[in-house]
Amino acid sequence: MGLADVGAIGYVAEGSPAALLVLAHGAGAGQQHPFMTSVAKGFATRGIDVVTFDFPYMRARKKVPDRAPVLEQAFSEVIGVARTWSGARRLFIGGKSMGGRMATHLGAARLEGLSGIVVFGYPLHPPGKPDQLRVSHLPSIAAPVLIVQGERDAFGTPLELKPALDSMTAPVELHVVQGGDHSLAVSGRRREIVLDDVLDVAAGWMRKSADRKSP
Repeated sequence: MGLADVGAIGYVAEGSPAALLVLAHGAGAGQQHPFMTSVAKGFATRGIDVVTFDFPYMRARKKVPDRAPVLEQAFSEVIGVARTWSGARRLFIGGKSMGGRMATHLGAARLEGLSGIVVFGYPLHPPGKPDQLRVSHLPSIAAPVLIVQGERDAFGTPLELKPALDSMTAPVELHVVQGGDHSLAVSGRRREIVLDDVLDVAAGWMRKSADRKSP
């Protein structure tokens, strides 16, 4: 089975890949959204193989996301195919918002051979509903986690995230995008410059985490 069979797209790393990243989209837009394609291409230029995909509801052109078990199963299936596609030894998973949260679900389920999780905009709670926290699974994660969060994220500010991160035993790094919103957009700064900075941080963190796992 190849990437096309699961509706996935592969972005080949420049040079020998340091790692493989399977990247999931957010609730409102699929893998062809400019954020997803920019991030995938950016990682590839930094020496990381990337695979993106669409969750079943997005492939069916539905607006409402599937329930978590369906999302997790689809994510897992793509990971299996991506591992065959890439020659990288280290596996990372992650995503934007909901996709990143599903990556943490798989991490909490102790996905085999996982080197780390990268989340862009963790959806801690729905906007305006800070009491509806999505954190109960986080302490079960064993792999290292990087969360890139906008300072003004309506789904959870870095300050709101801190108690949940403090409850985790896994190594966790929180990178704050100053002035950033849930999409990591910063007023007065060009989008590509913000993303370049974020990708430099994320790629560097992945290499460091991969080295830590090396035999």
